[in-house]
Amino acid sequence: MVTTLPLTLHTDLAHGGRWTSLRTSEREWLWRRPDPARATVRPGDAFVDAGGLEECIPTVRGVPDHGDAWSRPWQRDADTDVLQCPDFVLRRRIETGPVALRALYELHADPGYRFLWAAHALLDVTPGAHLIAPDTTPTRLFPEAAELLDRPWPSGTHHLTGPWPAPHGLRLDRLGPDDGTAVGAILTDCASVTVTDGPDTLSMALHTDADVPVSVALWRNLRGFPESAPYRSIGVEPMLGSVFDLAEAGPHDAATVPPGGTLRWELTITATTTRTSTP
Repeated sequence: MVTTLPLTLHTDLAHGGRWTSLRTSEREWLWRRPDPARATVRPGDAFVDAGGLEECIPTVRGVPDHGDAWSRPWQRDADTDVLQCPDFVLRRRIETGPVALRALYELHADPGYRFLWAAHALLDVTPGAHLIAPDTTPTRLFPEAAELLDRPWPSGTHHLTGPWPAPHGLRLDRLGPDDGTAVGAILTDCASVTVTDGPDTLSMALHTDADVPVSVALWRNLRGFPESAPYRSIGVEPMLGSVFDLAEAGPHDAATVPPGGTLRWELTITATTTRTSTP
């Protein structure tokens, strides 16, 4: 029997608006990596990976690494979290209920402003977990995948595209076991995915009325990164856009603020289990 479980969320507005906990009565879904350096970061500092879910905007990779949101304090305005950045204002309202968690976003900026956004969720899942998405979803691989492929990486190419779950023969839906590799990929034109981990599932769906690319990014770090002290981290990241670096975005690879100056989108997260009793 499949049971839908309510989700409880905690965020840290003072330190980038990061989601620090996303749990059901059965488990915690977010992986965390406490680092005291996170408490003192300022805009422009090198990224400090503390786990959880980061709001990556206006880029994921590139400059600034992981975007502007993670290094800035957010403010509370009634039931809404607000981030003020030089080029935009991001508003986030989170609703929890018995069936799903909904995060509703509004970005205010000059018409024509281009950006990427990702809900950079690092998940606490076992080596037996899987990522489920529609078969044949066009999936972009990026240069760090070169050494895992059986073909040379074309010179000057930002990404290669192949069908999910094994673009260019690289099987990506298995989220373990750890093998010393790290690879990023983006499932393009993909609005929803599900992570299965034993009896538990976590589903994420992204919706926007605007004509912008909707994708899901995967960061599958199986103790392959960083080279000096590798650790395991699994990122499943609904996103607006279809590349990691805004500087590499083609004409249709990023979100664009419409003439009214406001772009809205919604992230819905649901959790289920087939467990028969609570531990």
